[in-house]
Amino acid sequence: MTQTIDNRFGEFGGQYVPETLMTALDQLTTAFEAAKQDPEFQAEFHRLLNEYANRPSLLYYAKRMTETLGGAKIYLKREDLNHTGAHKINNVIGQVLLARRLGKTRLIAETGAGQHGVATATIAALFGMECEVFMGKEDTERQQLNVYRMRLLGAKVNAVTSGQGLLKDAVNAALQDWAAHPDDTFYVIGSAMGPAPYPAMVHEFQSVISKESKAQYQTVAGKLPDAIVACVGGGSNAIGSFAAYLDDPSVRLYGVEAAGQGVASGKTAATLELGTPGIFHGMKSIFLQNQEGQIAKVYSISAGLDYPGIGPEHAALQATGRAEYVGITDEEAVAAFEFIAKQEGIIAAIESCHAVAYVQKLAPTMRPDQSIICTLSGRGDKDVASIAKYRGEEIHE
Repeated sequence: MTQTIDNRFGEFGGQYVPETLMTALDQLTTAFEAAKQDPEFQAEFHRLLNEYANRPSLLYYAKRMTETLGGAKIYLKREDLNHTGAHKINNVIGQVLLARRLGKTRLIAETGAGQHGVATATIAALFGMECEVFMGKEDTERQQLNVYRMRLLGAKVNAVTSGQGLLKDAVNAALQDWAAHPDDTFYVIGSAMGPAPYPAMVHEFQSVISKESKAQYQTVAGKLPDAIVACVGGGSNAIGSFAAYLDDPSVRLYGVEAAGQGVASGKTAATLELGTPGIFHGMKSIFLQNQEGQIAKVYSISAGLDYPGIGPEHAALQATGRAEYVGITDEEAVAAFEFIAKQEGIIAAIESCHAVAYVQKLAPTMRPDQSIICTLSGRGDKDVASIAKYRGEEIHE
C-alpha cells in the first residue's frame, strides 16, 4: 500500500510525538528518501544482507506437511536461517546504515521476544556503536537466552518494570529515552509501527522477504502463489512477507495474530479482531483499549506478539480488505510448534508457529494445484524451555 504525502496509510499513520522529536523525524525522513535513491546506500545494504545476514533465505517445499495436511502445497520462507535467527536483521541493517548516515553514535531499541534486540546489538557490534535495549521485565524472564546474547554482544539491557513489563512498556521506555537524547541517539524500531517514516522504512527494508519469495516461487512454479501466511505482532515480518504481492489481487494475504487463551477470554492480543482506532506510540492505528482510550492489558505465550496494537499499514490493509487477519490461540500455536518439528525437523519460533497453525487450517481447504507460502519469522531455540514448561516439564540449562 502506498504511503501518502502526509505520512499516512489511508486514515492510519502520522506523527504523534513530542515536539523535541520532530526535528529528528524530519532529518530521518529526508535521509530515508535520499537513501532509497542512493546507489551506494543500496549497494551496501544488499551487500550486508547477502554477505553478513546470509540472504537470500531459502524457500523450502514442506513435503511432509503438505502430504499430512492434504490440499495446497506448502512452502516455508526460512527467515529462521538468517544470521541472528530471525527476519529482524533485515530491517536493523537498513536502519543502522541510516543512523550512521545521520552521524548518530548511540543506538536504542525495544524488544519483546529478544530477536530485534539481538539483531540491533549484533549490528551495533559490527559497526562499533553504543547500544542500549529496552525489554519488559516479564519478557526478560521468559527470554533469558536472548538477554544473555544481547549482553554478550556488548549491549546494555534495561528490564522495564512499568505497566505489565511487556513489549508496549519497552516501547514507552525507548521513546522516553529518545526524547531525552535526540541529538546523538537513533531509535531502531523493530516493527512496522511508530511515527512516520518508521512504518514505511520497515516496509522498505523487510520487503526483501517477499521480493525473494516471489522470484523463488516463479522459478519453481512459473506463477504466483495463491496465499501468503505470516504472524503479526506489530507487523514487520508480515508486511515484509506481503509487500511484493500487494498489487497481485489473486494472492490472498493472511496475517495471524495471537489470540492467547481465546479472543473472548480477556487474555489475548488479537488487536485487529477486537481493537478500535486510536493514537499510541506516535501513530494512529488500531489498538486494544477501553472506551476511554486506555490501552488494555494483553496476553500471549509469545513475547513477540503480545503487543496491544498493529502497524498502521496493516490497519489500512484490513480496512480495504486487501489482507485478512485471524487469531490463533496459545494451545494451537504450541501444537503447531510440535507439529512442524516432527514433520519437517524444524524448531520454529513460537511467533512463527501461530502462522503454521493457521496453515494447518487453511491448506486442507485448498486444491492440490494451489500453494501457500508461510514465513518462518525466526527459529525456536529461545522458546524450547518455555514450551516445555507449558507442557509441564522443567528444563534446567
